[in-house]
Amino acid sequence: MTRLAVFDCDGTLADGQANICLAMALAFADAGLSEPDPRDVRRIVGLSLPQAVAALVPGSTTALHETVAEGYKRHFRAMRSDGRLAEEPLFPGIVDALTALLDGGWRLGVATGKSDRGLSLLLIHHRLTQHFVTLQTADRHPSKPHPAMLFAAMAEAGARAEETVMIGDTGFDMAMAVAADARAIGVTWGYHGPDELVAAGAARLCDDAATLPALLEQP
Repeated sequence: MTRLAVFDCDGTLADGQANICLAMALAFADAGLSEPDPRDVRRIVGLSLPQAVAALVPGSTTALHETVAEGYKRHFRAMRSDGRLAEEPLFPGIVDALTALLDGGWRLGVATGKSDRGLSLLLIHHRLTQHFVTLQTADRHPSKPHPAMLFAAMAEAGARAEETVMIGDTGFDMAMAVAADARAIGVTWGYHGPDELVAAGAARLCDDAATLPALLEQP
């Protein structure tokens, strides 16, 4: 039996909200739009960029979504190259939780709205690359809550849906797990509230990363 724990990244493993909010504000300015409320930006973390822009600017056109999304990526690259990119710290207890899961026989994966490059750089920076057997990003899949990322992760890891747990901080993560027939665990230190996580399908909630390995062992 292969047990697979798949983690979201932003809001679950690491806190990237400062960079996300800044890059989105700059992309909105380029497109002649008013700066979005950071609280609204945090709520769309996890979606692919065009879908995130659509949620921030309801009723806008697909062309605008693509324009702002490309502007976001351009500003993010510029911030990285000129040193403005803030460190994306891991949330407390994450490294120990990942280590405990590996020691307990779990295989680990990531399913994120980040790009391949963004995820790779974050994992390299925090020396976590070797922890994961499957990495799924928005570059190669439809936006969450579509289950394509989880299906691909399960296929790569050799795990069945009933052996797979999705761990994330947003309703998008929980709904993706439900759509893939996987178990959903919501973490409360991220960007959506506990009630939203439960409403979207979270079977359990985790308030502290230190308790996550034990929580995954519960039926």
